[in-house]
Amino acid sequence: MTRHVMVADLRRCIGCQTCTAACKQANATPPGVQWRRVLDLEVGEYPNVRRVFVPTGCQHCADPPCEKVCPTTATRRRPDGIVEIRYDLCIGCSACMLACPYDARYKTERREYGFGEKPTEDEAMRADDSLLGVATKCNFCADTVDAGVARGLTPGEDPEATPACVNSCISGALVFGDIDDPKSGVSKLLDENKHFRMHEDLGTDPGFYYVWDQDLP
Repeated sequence: MTRHVMVADLRRCIGCQTCTAACKQANATPPGVQWRRVLDLEVGEYPNVRRVFVPTGCQHCADPPCEKVCPTTATRRRPDGIVEIRYDLCIGCSACMLACPYDARYKTERREYGFGEKPTEDEAMRADDSLLGVATKCNFCADTVDAGVARGLTPGEDPEATPACVNSCISGALVFGDIDDPKSGVSKLLDENKHFRMHEDLGTDPGFYYVWDQDLP
């Protein structure tokens, strides 16, 4: 089997937001929509306090609550672990947005631009009205992953088959790959380091892991 997951090494993330910018460029998301966000947190107790930067977004759960509430089957989990949205089936009811415990979904009702009321040349060229009035989120750059796999490339190893945020990470904090492959980079990183997942107690079995070598606050 194959399950694509992402790992964020919080010891390496510097909060530069390059992954956020790369995601917006790759997916042409409108203003205010960030499929890949980086939270700026403070952990520890005075005087031993430090900042920690936490990349987040859709957790690509093995048991996604968003899929269960979707009345049209627009949200579905693929066999490779990627949770996708069929925009042609989505009716914009927002049930999935309410069900997601990770606040990872967005809905844009009208076209918005980054620099005023008129689009830039790039915004006009990449405008996609099929994404208006529907739920959207990170899809692990599934088109890139699929195109790479079709060419015999390995997601997480070959840039042409790897999500944009991972390719752009200047500190190597983001890692992508098949957790079911014990030789993959994600498997080795998790085997060798202390890690956690967000809201594991909810039973969603997230596909986004965080490497952290200290006790959680």
